[in-house]
Amino acid sequence: MLTTLIFLIVLAVLIFVHELGHFLIAKWNGIRVDEFKIGFGPKLLAWGKGETKYGLNLIPFGGFVKIHGENPDDDSISGPDKKRSFVHKKGWQKILVLAAGVSFNFIFAWLIYVIVFSSGVTASTTLFDKYQTSFKNTRIIVSGISAKSPAETAGLKVGDILTGLNQQETISVTDIQNSAQTSEGRTLTLKYLREDKSGSVEITPVQGIIEGRYALGISMDNVGDLRLPFFSAIYEGGRYTLIMIRETTVGLLHFFGQIFQGQANFAEVSGPIGIAGIVGSAAQMGFTYLLMITALISINLGVINFIPFPALDGGRILFVLIEGIIRRPIAPKYANTVNATGFVLLMILMVIVTYKDIVKLIW
Repeated sequence: MLTTLIFLIVLAVLIFVHELGHFLIAKWNGIRVDEFKIGFGPKLLAWGKGETKYGLNLIPFGGFVKIHGENPDDDSISGPDKKRSFVHKKGWQKILVLAAGVSFNFIFAWLIYVIVFSSGVTASTTLFDKYQTSFKNTRIIVSGISAKSPAETAGLKVGDILTGLNQQETISVTDIQNSAQTSEGRTLTLKYLREDKSGSVEITPVQGIIEGRYALGISMDNVGDLRLPFFSAIYEGGRYTLIMIRETTVGLLHFFGQIFQGQANFAEVSGPIGIAGIVGSAAQMGFTYLLMITALISINLGVINFIPFPALDGGRILFVLIEGIIRRPIAPKYANTVNATGFVLLMILMVIVTYKDIVKLIW
């Protein structure tokens, strides 16, 4: 119950931030905004006496800002308030409004990272190598485990702290990699710390995980506790946001590439239920981890919305660019139909992914 509540709060905040971007930039460009609502379905709350009606609906998986003329109709094209219609604004103004939601998600992630870095966080010493002297309690953690690898079979888990190798009590990432590579298939003993409890596993490196050499099937990172001065946190927060935007974009492009090759694994994609589990796990690890996950979801939301697919912000921006190239507006009937179809397809995809989340929970 608590996990669900935390997830709904995180989701509502991120949706609010995204829609607030559209709302503020539309207002700033003199465009009439008719509605600003969070969620879908039955109405819970409604207020507002001016031109904009505000509301909160029952189902928090989304939200919307109803901008006059964003979905063109007779009133927005030729009605009495057409000068304040989205459809009659310049192309660059339309793009600003449409890109504002994504931009606000990225800015929000940046602000979270500033808070986290200035208050203290566990961070990679590699990503912040110029602050090496500022790190405390440095350690090696398992950051990833390949499926069906020796590491997975032996029982190592992501987040384990590696403390020893065979008879060595002081180790580095390079020590572990070199020992696996030169093992020629001999079993290694790895000592670890998990939730303050010590343990050890016997692992036999195999070939095939990394071409041409023996490997264990784990990703490792040197991490430590880092707290930055406020102005350094502003810079590093921005830099880290750009890194995460890049990594998310690359991952998404790779996934779409696999779709076209018929190799995509939709089981690895998380819907609302899967994300709720991730948020719940982060909340159990502490408020800082919850903030980091919230920032990452905000970045993912921004990147996905920028995809040039109908109904998404990126799809609408593509329409504006096409209009600029052909120097005439796309027929409203066609644009609205394409966006409505895109929305239906997105809802179908959401249902499929949610179903897979439920299946994973049950089995």
